Amino acid sequence: MKFATFIAAACAALSAISAQAQPIEMKLAYFVGDQHAMSQWLIKWSGELEKGSGGRLVVKRFPSAQMGPTPGHYDFARTGQADVAWFLHGGTPGRFPLTEIVNLPFMVGSAEIGTKVLNDAQLRAKYLDAEHKGVKVLILFTHQPGGPHTTKKAIRTLDDFKGMRLRFASPTVRDLVAALGATPVGVPPTEIAEQLSKGTIDGAFMDYGGVGIAFKLGGIVRYSTELYAYVTSFGLGLNEDFWNRLPADLKKLIAETTTGKEAEIGRAWDALDVPGKKAVIDGGVEAIRFSAAEMDKVHKIGAEVSEAKIKEYEGKGMPARAVYTMMRSLSEKHAKSSKNFWN
Repeated sequence: MKFATFIAAACAALSAISAQAQPIEMKLAYFVGDQHAMSQWLIKWSGELEKGSGGRLVVKRFPSAQMGPTPGHYDFARTGQADVAWFLHGGTPGRFPLTEIVNLPFMVGSAEIGTKVLNDAQLRAKYLDAEHKGVKVLILFTHQPGGPHTTKKAIRTLDDFKGMRLRFASPTVRDLVAALGATPVGVPPTEIAEQLSKGTIDGAFMDYGGVGIAFKLGGIVRYSTELYAYVTSFGLGLNEDFWNRLPADLKKLIAETTTGKEAEIGRAWDALDVPGKKAVIDGGVEAIRFSAAEMDKVHKIGAEVSEAKIKEYEGKGMPARAVYTMMRSLSEKHAKSSKNFWN
C-alpha cells in the first residue's frame, strides 16, 4: 500500500514537472506589417520574453491583421482569441472617449510626449484604465503628429480643404477634418492604399511614418502638408485570464519589459518621421508648409474642435474638461524634456 502511494505521488510529481516544462504559447496580434517600427518593437519584445523566460514563453505573432480586421484587435485580447494585442482606440469609435482626448488638435507635439501623457499613473488610475475593461493594459502610446497627404490636389491654404474627401483615424480627427472644410471618410488602415488609388478618397490624415513606411504610399500620394496637428492613440493589452494563469515570475517579466518604456516607444515612433518623409519624397511627393497666418487659422479651428468635443462629452456626463486640463498640463510638462515637432 505504501509502495502504491509512493508510485502515485511520484507520478503526480512527474506530471507537474512535465506540465511546468511545457512552453506557454502567447498569441500576439497586430494590424500592420513587420516593417513598421512598432512591429519591430513588438518583435524585439517577443524575443526578450522568450529569452528572459528561458524558453517557457513562446510568442506566436499574427501581423498585418492576420487574426482579423483592425477594429477587432481590442476584443481579440479581451475575449482570448489573442493573448495580447496592439489595438487602435479610434478603430472602435466611442469606446474610449476620455483616452481619445489626447487625439484632439495640437494636444501633444510628439509621440514621446503623447506616450508619456497617456501613461501618467494618476491619469491612468483616475480616468483611463476604466475605459479598458476586460484587458490588462501593458502600455498606451501615440504616433507622432500628422497631417493631410493627398493624391491630386495640393493643400497649400485652408481654402484648399474644401471639397476634398480625407480619411480619418479617430472621431476627434474626423471632427478636425470636417472643421477644416473637407469631408471626413472612415477607411480601415489596410484599405487606405486601395481607396487612394481608386480615387474613392482624395487623401488621408496620417503621420509620415504611416505614409512612407507602414503603408508605403509613396508614389500614390503626391502632396504632404505638414500641419503636425494631431496624434492617434493605441494600446497594448493582455487577456486577463491569460495573465491570471501565468506564474509569478513570468508576470514579473512581462511587467518589467513594458513598464517605463514610454520614452523608448515614443522616440521609436518619432524617429519614423525622417525616413517616412524621405520615402514619400523619393516617390515624388511635394512637402508643403502653411504660412504663419494660415497656421494661426488652423490653431483657432483646432481650439474650437477641442472645445466642442469637451462640451459634447460633458453633456454625456463624462469628466472631459478635467481630463483635457490634466492632459494639457502633462503635455506642457513633458514638452520641456522630449522631442517636440512644434519647435
